[in-house]
Amino acid sequence: MYVSLFRTILLYLLIVVGLRIMGKRQLGEMQPSELVVTILISNIATLPIEDSNVPFLGGAIPILTIVCFEVFASTCALKSQRIRKIISGNPRIIIRDGVIDQKELRELRLSIDDLMEQLRSSSIFDPKEVLFAILETTGKLSIYPKFSARPVTPQVLQISPPATSDAPPMVLISDGKVVPDSLHYCNLDEKWLAKTIKENGYKPEDIFLMTCNRNADYYIVPKETKQ
Repeated sequence: MYVSLFRTILLYLLIVVGLRIMGKRQLGEMQPSELVVTILISNIATLPIEDSNVPFLGGAIPILTIVCFEVFASTCALKSQRIRKIISGNPRIIIRDGVIDQKELRELRLSIDDLMEQLRSSSIFDPKEVLFAILETTGKLSIYPKFSARPVTPQVLQISPPATSDAPPMVLISDGKVVPDSLHYCNLDEKWLAKTIKENGYKPEDIFLMTCNRNADYYIVPKETKQ
């Protein structure tokens, strides 16, 4: 029992390290080769866990081999456009100048229902609002709407940007813990933070959430007192 538990933990750590080496991607954003690698690793990892007769190295070595091959293949793909096309394929335009390319849909084996589902996921319910639509190698549909269907922007309304920075706020304190990187991002220091907290009658451990932007506009959520 303890051997199986120990092997499971080691394989878990090995897979986490391997996936971190391959890079950060969500499942829906993976290239075909990355998805295949993920499936292979998950299947290989189950063998030493389910069968104690399978040596630990019988699972670890294939996993490390697959990870190394994926890193090597991705490095080659970065340097060679031809290899990149072989591994990942090419983006395909399925709506061009507002016209659905039915031939491309047939070649990609996409039904009109698949296309409409992708459009709806981008908050577009009418295909005539789309000027260009490109199916990426990850299977995601990138949409460029017609001018009349684009959201209104400050540039369209000719609104000048504010004089102060509009950088988003960052979390300075999370559940009583100070986040130093956020302080650096906001161009603030610990002295300012300590003074601000004290002026509001709190200690860091009393704060559930504190956010702040580069204009030093902060927001504090205190911890709820336990009943």
